[in-house]
Amino acid sequence: MSNYRIIEDAEALQQFIDWLPEINENETYYLSLFARKKYCQELIKSNDKTQLKRFTSNKEGMLQNIKQLECAVGSYQLADKVAPQQSLVLYIHPNPRNTQLATFKLLRKCIDLLEAQAKGYNLHAEALSAIQKAKSKSYFVDFDIDTKDVDLSIIKDILPAEAYRILETRGGYHLLVQTAFAPKTKWHQQIREAFDVDVVGDQMIPVPGCVQGGFVPRFVEV
Repeated sequence: MSNYRIIEDAEALQQFIDWLPEINENETYYLSLFARKKYCQELIKSNDKTQLKRFTSNKEGMLQNIKQLECAVGSYQLADKVAPQQSLVLYIHPNPRNTQLATFKLLRKCIDLLEAQAKGYNLHAEALSAIQKAKSKSYFVDFDIDTKDVDLSIIKDILPAEAYRILETRGGYHLLVQTAFAPKTKWHQQIREAFDVDVVGDQMIPVPGCVQGGFVPRFVEV
């Protein structure tokens, strides 16, 4: 293998990109490529997560931006070692980020850095961090189900079919609830109780159709 593989199922990836909400000129999507120790423990001895690359994209350019991650093996490094293919996972915030809000956050951060007379900081990294923290509208609430030993059909008794999508991942599921179609009931608490969910909110999810430690995440039907 001369190049890293990021896209494993181009059709699933394109369907996911098409499904994402349309965004305006003040919004963008935030993606991040990681190497994870838990996917490749025999080769990685460092931290559980090492961020290799992060970037922003609109829907139209997302496929091409992801393709550009498929560079020569060895381009991604973990300290003095080559990042193994089997350690890679690509994440995205399905809720878009607000670039105007991010600009305010970055300005405040820059003022703090200047006042502290900080040296050696990376302005590009600070800008990307500001974008990641600047959530725009909450299109989705994400419930991270950290097991596959669950009865997913329970969700049919809580939400209408158009209000959710289920993403199967390497170790479980992400239940993405589209708030615009959710009923005015206590669905949030019902889901937490039904699936014993601990992590809820505006989280990053593995990108469908792309790598996740030897697994390919995809949307599944109940």
